[in-house]
Formats: sequence, C-alpha cells, structure tokens
Amino acid sequence: MRKNISSGTHWEDLVGYSRAVRVGNRVEVSGTVATENGEVIGKGNVYKQTKYILNKISAVLKEAGASMEDVTRTRIYVTKISKWREIGRAHGEAFGKIRPATTMVEIKSLIHADYLVEIEATAIIE
Repeated sequence: MRKNISSGTHWEDLVGYSRAVRVGNRVEVSGTVATENGEVIGKGNVYKQTKYILNKISAVLKEAGASMEDVTRTRIYVTKISKWREIGRAHGEAFGKIRPATTMVEIKSLIHADYLVEIEATAIIE
C-alpha cells in the first residue's frame, strides 16, 4: 500500500512529487531544504540550515509512522564542501547512535542561491 505525504506547497503540484512516500515499511523523504513559508531559514549558516532540515525530516517521518531511528540512508547535497564539518556536526547530533549510510556531495547550486544544503532520507520501519 502506498501513502503519499504532502507538505501542501504549490511545488508538489507543479513538479509532480510528494514530500515523502511510504510503501510498506519503507519511507522515502524528498530533498529537504531550510525553508518555511517561503522564507529561507539560517541564511548564510550551513549548520543552522542542516539542523532545521533534519528537524523537518524528523517531522515528516513521524507523519509517515517512522522516526529518525528508522533512517538507513541519507544523501546530503552541499554547495560548499569546505563546510562539511559544520554539516557533519549537525548530522552527527541527529544520527550519532543511529549511523545511517550517508553520502555528502558538492554540487554547483541548489534551486535558490540562499540554500546551502539539501538532504534526502530513507527509513525502513521494523
């Protein structure tokens, strides 16, 4: 059984995606950035953006019937790999004991110049 979880943004209809999708015991969380009501959170601060993103991911996982403890994989896209320690510190604070498989990749840009990091997550509920 498939459950699409929406954030209610206009982007979902425009692009044709869901905030998260649960199929069986697996939850896939779409790329998540630090934005709230159209405003960028933590402008210029990659640590604050990463913390905010991980909190958003935690909330959507809860809505899907999962938790951060169920996360098996994260994918982190960054615009400045030189900031990896700050991003890694925030990720470690959220996942230190869970230790999901992860990838951090530097990319040229994200959809908005003020976004410094975007994170995807996969969770498997046992």
